[in-house]
Amino acid sequence: MSFGFKTTWLAVRDRPASEVADALGLAQTEALPWDEGVQRAYDRGVFVTQPVHGWTLAHGRRDLLTLPYGPVDVGFPAWLTALSRQLGEVQLFANERGWSHHAWTWASQGAIVRAFAISDGALPLFIGAVTPAERELNKGIRTYANDDVRNWGDAEWDAWHATTPDEFDVLRLAGRWSVDPTRIDGSQTDIAGIFGMPGPRRSVEA
Repeated sequence: MSFGFKTTWLAVRDRPASEVADALGLAQTEALPWDEGVQRAYDRGVFVTQPVHGWTLAHGRRDLLTLPYGPVDVGFPAWLTALSRQLGEVQLFANERGWSHHAWTWASQGAIVRAFAISDGALPLFIGAVTPAERELNKGIRTYANDDVRNWGDAEWDAWHATTPDEFDVLRLAGRWSVDPTRIDGSQTDIAGIFGMPGPRRSVEA
């Protein structure tokens, strides 16, 4: 069973699953095989995989952040930078087709390198310089101020919509930055991961 659609996940470079689970503050942890862990994390909790191609993935549709869903929340940048101070290079991807919420973020050594999020056409997050991978895909490369869109004509809107991502673009970008979880083959899912429930939300400093 793969994941990547209708969910949120982290990719953490060169860290064991136990360290990622501890940094996320997971409680009631247990070892679970890949399929069971992924399935349960679509409902509640977080499943942390063993490293795949040098990246440890943490999947949890509702409970990953112990924040309101996705990086629209005002506390998200502070949460991500705090996590990166603990773990080094951390990426987060969100992919919800139901309300067109798509996001990718990348933090390293306690600083956000790049963050993009779009929700139902709104642009709640655009931080840092556009990366070469985004330019290659021609997605997530444009921003705007609210005053701008009031004067947009058809050409401006067409240009904007051409660069707004869909759920497949999020996966393509994940594959370029780290790992596309839908393309992990069965031989890499044989080792049990760690499943747990998030503890109380902890305050973080930017």
